[in-house]
Amino acid sequence: MDERLEKAIDFSNYVVTLNNQKRLLKEEYEENLLHYFDGGQFTITKELITFVGLLVNAKNTEDVVLTDDNNIPIKIEDLDKFYEDVIDCYFSASNSYHTKYNTLKKQRSVEALVGIDID
Repeated sequence: MDERLEKAIDFSNYVVTLNNQKRLLKEEYEENLLHYFDGGQFTITKELITFVGLLVNAKNTEDVVLTDDNNIPIKIEDLDKFYEDVIDCYFSASNSYHTKYNTLKKQRSVEALVGIDID
């Protein structure tokens, strides 16, 4: 096979594999942003963090009802704890995503991208 064609195929395989790995990392990140509380599922977004933070800062922490991802109303008894949990979950997921993404972008072969050691 022509060497240029072989290099083009190798590069194409690399790009496809890199994009697949990025997609998998993003899916893992989005999964890690799910917070389950009192039978409800909340996707942690910057909007949720901001809204709950606003309620906490306004001292409006009694009888707070939030709707979860499935539009089910969930009464939050301890809003301060809920806010702390949401923040912790967000930063844990984001830091993990950042670390794994930086490791991924340093890989220069298909084998390294998928974690195969071909020695």
